[in-house]
Amino acid sequence: MSFYEGFDKERAAQIAPAIRMMLGKNGFSIKTVATEKSYDLSGSKAVTVKGFDDIDAQYDAILKAVGEYNEKNGEMPEYVAVENLAVFAAGATKAEADARADKLLGGKGEYTPSNCYRRIADKIIIVTGSAQGFGQGIAEELLKQGAAVVIADLNFELAEKNCRILAEKYGSNVMPAKVDVTSEESTKELLIDTVLEFGGIDAYVNNAGIAKAGSLEEMTLQTLEFTNKVNYNAYFLGAKYASRTMKIQHRFDKDYYADIIQVNSKSGLEGSNKNFAYAGSKFGGIGLTQSFALELVEYNIKVNSVCPGNFFEGPLWSDPEKGLFVQYLNAGKIPGAKTVEDVKKAYESKVPMNRGCWPVDVARAIMYCMEQQYETGQAIPVTGGQVMLK
Repeated sequence: MSFYEGFDKERAAQIAPAIRMMLGKNGFSIKTVATEKSYDLSGSKAVTVKGFDDIDAQYDAILKAVGEYNEKNGEMPEYVAVENLAVFAAGATKAEADARADKLLGGKGEYTPSNCYRRIADKIIIVTGSAQGFGQGIAEELLKQGAAVVIADLNFELAEKNCRILAEKYGSNVMPAKVDVTSEESTKELLIDTVLEFGGIDAYVNNAGIAKAGSLEEMTLQTLEFTNKVNYNAYFLGAKYASRTMKIQHRFDKDYYADIIQVNSKSGLEGSNKNFAYAGSKFGGIGLTQSFALELVEYNIKVNSVCPGNFFEGPLWSDPEKGLFVQYLNAGKIPGAKTVEDVKKAYESKVPMNRGCWPVDVARAIMYCMEQQYETGQAIPVTGGQVMLK
């Protein structure tokens, strides 16, 4: 995504989600088009609004113009132009919004509508740490169910590669984004870029995380602090900036619900031997979930954690050099284990359902969080019975 030098991305990202709610509520998409040239909107279903420095005055002007257009024409406009800022192309789906943006830029503006029912069709979802492992699998499962997904990861090259593969399967509803979840500026940019591409955000899935095993004697303060930075601090940053956009959407549709969902762990529900850095950060994450839930409930923003069991096939566990099987073998976490396979068998035997947790299991829990409207502040086990709530 590229914009002209001096374009006020942050201001546009405040306006797009407001227009999204004014025109179509849930499942609606807005594509932001901003270049230095002017567009001829005559003959289009469009409204043009004067630009204001004060954001409340800007909202009032857009709301008035959209209302007058609707009253006169019996339908909503397809374009909203804010002078000296941008044109916002609207559509019932991202494909339709993209087509109208393309037409504005001189293209054909063609798209094929889909009437296929899927659980979370056209919901806009960011999944952090989704270029590989659990996150990659979760992102694909959400795309299968019709969501528009941002593949957000520090490894942008891998995110781009995966997006190309996923786009061939599921269409244009997927975007790569580079993010360092430990950086406030990078997290803020992720949310702005998402809004300018899709028009808003319906769910922020805080999946990125790290695990560093070790005993009290082996663990260093540096490793402990970095674990907390990724697993705990980053959750705060994501919730802070995702909720800003969600609050704007709620302002213009009081019946609108949004979600912040932390992918936690079974280690956030019970202690983990010689793995206290990870478990402690995940316990803390559930404290954030409960606290964020209380603060954001007035905006219909639900905040929940899902707590998966072990994804044995993913790189977190199975990487031959840095995976947890290797770490736990070296840390002596499983008494008598002499090989990585010994460690794996010991962990599989702990699960009543006799298998590890798969991405589809977690994706279904995430979709449950989004679909229901009467639960917030919860930590939902997805552990095959290995950890049960008391």
